[in-house]
Amino acid sequence: MSAAQVLLSMPEVNPVPWARAQMAFTLAFHIILVPLGVSWAFMTLVANYRAVKHDDADALLLAQRWSKYMAVTFAVGAVTGTVLSFEFGLLWPRFMGEWGEAFGVPFAFEGLFFFTEAVFVAIYIYGWRRLKPWTHFVTGIPIVLAGILGSASVVAANAWMNSPSGFTLDSNGVVVEVDPIGVIFNKSMPLQAAHMILAAYVVGGFLVASVYAAGMLRGRHDRYHRVGFLIAFTVACATIVPQMGVGDSLARWVYNNQPTKFAAIELVPTTSSDVPETLLGHLNEDGTVQGGLPIPGLASWLSDPSTGKSTVVQGLDTWPAEDRPTVSQVNTVHLAWDVMVGLGTLLFLIAVWYAASWIFRRDMPRSRWFLRIAACCGVLAVITMEAGWVVTEVGRQPWIVYNYMKVEDAATGNTGVWITFVAVVLLYLVLGVTTILVLRGMSRRARVADSAPGHPGSAGFADHDVPYGPSEPRDTPEQVSVE
Repeated sequence: MSAAQVLLSMPEVNPVPWARAQMAFTLAFHIILVPLGVSWAFMTLVANYRAVKHDDADALLLAQRWSKYMAVTFAVGAVTGTVLSFEFGLLWPRFMGEWGEAFGVPFAFEGLFFFTEAVFVAIYIYGWRRLKPWTHFVTGIPIVLAGILGSASVVAANAWMNSPSGFTLDSNGVVVEVDPIGVIFNKSMPLQAAHMILAAYVVGGFLVASVYAAGMLRGRHDRYHRVGFLIAFTVACATIVPQMGVGDSLARWVYNNQPTKFAAIELVPTTSSDVPETLLGHLNEDGTVQGGLPIPGLASWLSDPSTGKSTVVQGLDTWPAEDRPTVSQVNTVHLAWDVMVGLGTLLFLIAVWYAASWIFRRDMPRSRWFLRIAACCGVLAVITMEAGWVVTEVGRQPWIVYNYMKVEDAATGNTGVWITFVAVVLLYLVLGVTTILVLRGMSRRARVADSAPGHPGSAGFADHDVPYGPSEPRDTPEQVSVE
């Protein structure tokens, strides 16, 4: 029996869980690349500025190499982002058919920013030693701006799903008029966009810094590694401070506008005041909370500090079972919330440690324990970001468009969707491994250059030294005759 016959003979399955699983997997993969696409350009410009302003050879080498790594991750992100775009139509055709006119507006702007970013990434990389230093530096600014605005556009689409607005329905519930400004700047958009953009800088900074921290742990204490670590780690620490405030404001917005999600976050089965903040724990099928560490009154106080512990938090039983997350989803959201807040607080405390060292010692912490922790911060930051998206997406269940359309009504009816899920997982595994191998190969080649006699890597920039670029140009006739 052929492979095709085997697949066709498989029993039909419910397409909704498979569609959700595929979308969740591809989004979880793609979102790791987003922080690098948004923040790495800024860190590259910081190194570039220092190089030009202070004639810093190590910073110049960092900027040159970071621009190449950035190009690789940008290309991979473009591939995974394109797959996500197709999935909206393939996995959620009913959603796109009914709401695509409104939902597609932010993606139109995202496409413009993406192409702008792609053009200037090419110009920036091509411009090394072809443009004057400050002119070349300026060509990198649009990359930073396009990355921020493109990310904000995508988040605006997700925010619209949480707070739909900017459209008019007829008597049959069909969209007949769309206000693009109302769609993009919906009530959830400002806080969600700020939260994601700051998260991109936090995660991107910690990820890049973790590589240099690991290098220093292996004995690479040269100035090149130190500068690379300081730029990236400082960016992460500087952005995690406002991130804590934005996150608190966003949680309060959820309390006021998405009470079912907030009840799941705080594990609140019944409406009450003086609600504890339960760390860990889980909800049982009978509506009781088991396990965990309750902090009396804290959830009420955080929801509205003006009324403190007397603040009333609506419980899950306020809504019919079909209009709220399932018990399993509630436990998933609550655990993800604990992970996000717990690890986010840990990263914030590490940032405080780093800042205190600079304030009192005028230097970064030098202990190996600090470097070990810093080397782990990249992975911890990614986990924190992934947990935040779980809270956002699973907490909105069962709605795909909050209070308008449920997930089960939006998914494809194709019972063979599990096949595409398996294919996409295999494809992404190959893509992920290939990306890591390419970046490791580039890093290894850079270390070989650094260890060569005279350390030529820091002396200048070879035009042919680009990923999969042209080979070294042949000698000109004049050079041959001289030699």
